[in-house]
Amino acid sequence: MPRVLASFRTAALFGVDACPVHVEVDVSFGLPVFTMVGLPDASVRESRDRVRSAIRNSGFEFPSHRITVNLAPADVRKAGASFDLPIALGILAASGVVERRHISDFVLLGELSLDGSIHATRGVLPIAAAARRDGLAGILLPAGNATEAAIVSGLDIFAVSSLFDAVRALNDPAGFRSSPPAAHALPALNGPPALPAHPAPLPPDLADVRGQLLARRALEIAAAGGHNLLLVGPPGAGKTMMARRVAGILPRLAFDEALEVTAVHSVAGLLQPGAGLLAERPFRAPHHTISNAALIGGGSQPRPGEVSLAHHGVLFLDEMLEFSRHVLEVLRQPLEEGRVTVARAARTASFPARFMLVGAMNPCPCGFAGEAPRACRCTPQQIARYRDRLSGPLRDRLDLTVEVPALPLDALSADANGESSAAVRTRVVAARARQASRHAVDGIATNAELTPALMRKYCAADGAALRVLGSAMSRMALSARGYDRVRKVARTIADLAGDDRIGADHIAEALQFRMFSS
Repeated sequence: MPRVLASFRTAALFGVDACPVHVEVDVSFGLPVFTMVGLPDASVRESRDRVRSAIRNSGFEFPSHRITVNLAPADVRKAGASFDLPIALGILAASGVVERRHISDFVLLGELSLDGSIHATRGVLPIAAAARRDGLAGILLPAGNATEAAIVSGLDIFAVSSLFDAVRALNDPAGFRSSPPAAHALPALNGPPALPAHPAPLPPDLADVRGQLLARRALEIAAAGGHNLLLVGPPGAGKTMMARRVAGILPRLAFDEALEVTAVHSVAGLLQPGAGLLAERPFRAPHHTISNAALIGGGSQPRPGEVSLAHHGVLFLDEMLEFSRHVLEVLRQPLEEGRVTVARAARTASFPARFMLVGAMNPCPCGFAGEAPRACRCTPQQIARYRDRLSGPLRDRLDLTVEVPALPLDALSADANGESSAAVRTRVVAARARQASRHAVDGIATNAELTPALMRKYCAADGAALRVLGSAMSRMALSARGYDRVRKVARTIADLAGDDRIGADHIAEALQFRMFSS
């Protein structure tokens, strides 16, 4: 047979960004050899056997000639099974089964099974967004990813469940789109879909918490301003219970935030088949044995870690001082910058990581320091070593620290419930709305993101407030970062109160959450 060349378009993922990849297939006379070039990793090289079996089991003839597949650009590492479908279609195009040998206006992706069926793949949302940004006509992808791709408007979406359907879609696009069932082709959306696309179960209610008024107030302030929070108290005081209710008092995701959150989960492969836009803020609670790479992200082909999976949500570290100190220290950069950068020899990947950090810890190794009914068995040296696991720089980045004492029996046995999450959420949403209106031209959403320049603009305080803060600066030995954090928290307290200017009472309340008794 004469030499035949086919060329299709697909994409590779690096971080949360999609890199265009062209699949070139050359079929020519020679010994039946299947060669793949263009920096494919093991998962891509293994596609040769999947593609061969899928083509034959779909009723097509696999060419018994020399096949060369090039994945361009050759200097970008290709990983994953999403290249199976464009490679198979390229071979069929070179064999004449697919009528068009060069398709540059569509992105093709999907993982093949040996019987020719197509499995859902990860990273579809950023790939679809990149296709829309590049002005492409559409995307052909597994049916399980159709809802995810439909989030991006302006693309023709062909959802296929088998290699046979994919061939039919390329040979007769109009007929395939009009043929039943309708799930084969989803029309592009004209605008942002209504939230939620897939509602999550309701989080536990804050009304379940008895007493702990100061800790509840700290939760409300942290949620209203996106601040980091540390809960300190003995075992059984309710630290974990309250932390797991933070998600219930946070406002719903805005559409742009939902797109970012969904893209990160898509790249991580955590979206269920058929899932669309994520509507609820993520809540991540990794175990204390987690590695720094799993927490921050990484790997030879970088994947998002827990800090990125918590983007626009909450990262909860229960028993915070049981985490490795090295693991805790990697949190310092994302807490300041809201982004994680993973450098590799070939390329640098960047993941968003703007999250609320909520930590819970005991006051000492035995957990009962300062608790009158139960005697603490720890020496002062043991307590000091235990608390030293939380370094000063990281401790400085925690905006609020609140002590959570053990509750007396009468508080535990009381029938009256505390204030519900819905009531607290109403105040939090109102405070966030004030911040969104104030910072509309600044590119930030919460007070926790205020830069020094913006603080000079928005954190104006009266004379009494400045005197209180100046006195506390020397008495509490606040660092410059601590000084700024107090002002940010005071700005949030003022927003909750509906005040435009920071007062002495706002500063005083913010200062009490910087104290940590020894």
